[in-house]
Amino acid sequence: MAALGKIRSKGVILICVIGFALFAFVAEEMFRSCDSTRAERSQRLGEVMGEKINAQDYQKYVEEFVECMKMDGQQASDEQLREAAWEYFVQEKIIEKEAEKLGLAVTDQEIQDIMTQGTSPLLVNIPIPDFHNQQTGRFDINAYKQFMNNYEQARVANPQIEQIYKYLLFKERQLRTSVLMQKYQTLLAACVISNPADAEFNFNAEKIESDVQLAYIDYRSVEDKDVKIADADLQKKYDEIKASFQLPQEVRAIKYIQVKKVASAADRDNLFKSMQKAAAEIDSAGIENTVRKYQSLTSYLGVPVSKSAFAADMFAVIDSMPVGAVKGPVESKTDNSFNVIKLISKTTLPDSIQYRIIAANGKSIDESKTKADSILKALQGGADFDAIAKKYEQTPEKVWLSTQRYERASNMSKDDMNFINALNNMAVNELKQLDMAQNSVIIQVLDRKNMITKYDVAVIKRTIDFSDETSHSISDAFKQFVAANQSVEAMEKNAAKAGYQVRELANVTTASGGIQGVNNSKEALRWVFNSDTKKGDISEVITCGNNQDELIVMALTDIYPKGYMPLSNPQVNQMVREQVLNDKKAEIIMQKLNGVKSVAEAQQKGAKLLDLNQITLASPAFVPELQAQEPALSGAVAATEKGKFSAHPVKGNVAVYTFLVKERRQLEGKFDKAQYQSKSAQRYLNMIGQTFQNELTKSAQLTDNRYLFM
Repeated sequence: MAALGKIRSKGVILICVIGFALFAFVAEEMFRSCDSTRAERSQRLGEVMGEKINAQDYQKYVEEFVECMKMDGQQASDEQLREAAWEYFVQEKIIEKEAEKLGLAVTDQEIQDIMTQGTSPLLVNIPIPDFHNQQTGRFDINAYKQFMNNYEQARVANPQIEQIYKYLLFKERQLRTSVLMQKYQTLLAACVISNPADAEFNFNAEKIESDVQLAYIDYRSVEDKDVKIADADLQKKYDEIKASFQLPQEVRAIKYIQVKKVASAADRDNLFKSMQKAAAEIDSAGIENTVRKYQSLTSYLGVPVSKSAFAADMFAVIDSMPVGAVKGPVESKTDNSFNVIKLISKTTLPDSIQYRIIAANGKSIDESKTKADSILKALQGGADFDAIAKKYEQTPEKVWLSTQRYERASNMSKDDMNFINALNNMAVNELKQLDMAQNSVIIQVLDRKNMITKYDVAVIKRTIDFSDETSHSISDAFKQFVAANQSVEAMEKNAAKAGYQVRELANVTTASGGIQGVNNSKEALRWVFNSDTKKGDISEVITCGNNQDELIVMALTDIYPKGYMPLSNPQVNQMVREQVLNDKKAEIIMQKLNGVKSVAEAQQKGAKLLDLNQITLASPAFVPELQAQEPALSGAVAATEKGKFSAHPVKGNVAVYTFLVKERRQLEGKFDKAQYQSKSAQRYLNMIGQTFQNELTKSAQLTDNRYLFM
């Protein structure tokens, strides 16, 4: 009882202690939750149709996409491929969400059936011969299954298998998306129909052809100064075409000065002298040692490569050199470098080699060598390659190695060099034991294709770069200019006198990844879209460029929120003004031509004449003298009888026209109602398909924060 009484006497204190403990527990969980939310937000690259995109997941997708496109032979730059990856990724997410709403899905069995059939372009165009049936050219699903089943074992012996494995997985993902999109488009196609009257109209549009004598007056014949444009005219036209200026995301406008750091004459001279020393030492000091000593941008691979491994100007030098010669320093304009070149050999070798391999794995290198020697003797004695491989728990894949796969490598291990050189010099069906750093392997060449000239070349490459002294001098001068000109007006007034140029970008978006024309300018883009950056603000001098060789200062001149680009935007204003100008010129010309009854009268009014033949309603008339397509002219000609003069002047894209229909004929061809109904429906589907896709993209509520992670 005494204890209870004591507890009661301390009740308020106990309640406070317990309450504080409970608060601390709840607060700890709350802080953990906040930290987790902040971490998630810090990795949020964007959003598509409500789905948050994690930066790390997306980066993995981009790497797979870029590698896949390169294996497919795409020649685009990495930057272009990354942009294509984003567009493909967005479309993939959109179609997945839309299909989910409609209950559309692609089953594993469907993918299996398509791969078994082997005729999908995504599969047929896979550039790895092993996965194609040599007789039919179709995708070989059995080869695919065999590869996948043996992947884990095969990649131990051949690391290149990993690249092929990832490529095939990404192709399967693309195939699944493609099938889903086809299903979606099939539903869309069911919404598009064509009736018999429409089919007959389109048949006649193709098969009725007219020849005309044309009279035209070009809009350029009216001087711009003779046309009066009021603000009300611009506003009216803007309201008419406003939909074409829709902004799916915020856009900002800037004015900026960009400064490129370049090597001074002294910098060039010092590097040239250094490269002369490299040329003198490349034979005496050893190729690999000299390449490393002079910090070459390219390593010596030690394997023959094709001419595509070199820039055009460098290959021209290499191809003209005798074997064993050293040349340089040679300046390359392609990459702004001095080069010392030694041509070690020039040989005719296969561009593609098919081989198979057995890894003689052992507990030690000596055990591996002994095992490999035993395997080689068994094979040379007539043993079956597949049976031997199976004995050692391996299934040897037939693999093609192309020169393209390794000739642009930044460096190469000794094992890889020995492996490639062995393949290059082996005959078809020849067996060879190759001792590597970790184990020994047995390789057999099965086929050699496309014999080409290959070059074993050592190149010491150094960029003609600016020195630290030159860099500081350029930076200091630019920073002094910026400090003295802290407004847009001052920058524009004084830039030319200081040797700088003020440029303008009216449509900067986060999707651009940087400032157009300025390399590695993501930091500059972050400043432009920083929530603290206000209209009229001037940035600090920001270092950009591939080698921190560019400087930029920017002024934020306008902010255009999501919605519609306003008429005040310079580019929009110019586009609208040009259309209004043409409209008013058309009015002047049409007044001049009103009432004319013949081509001759039109000519007296200043029109030029020409004969235009084979005009149909199915396609826009093309006027060669003006290099213009004129849909309105096609329609007017079709509506005018043979032998008649046009009832009214026709307003076109670049001129006003009148004409006489000289001839009209029915082209050969019988009207097939079913065929033309189907053809018309397909055309309408194509017309609405792109529009529909654009509308889906607009409604996807895209948020693109890639610039924060690039």
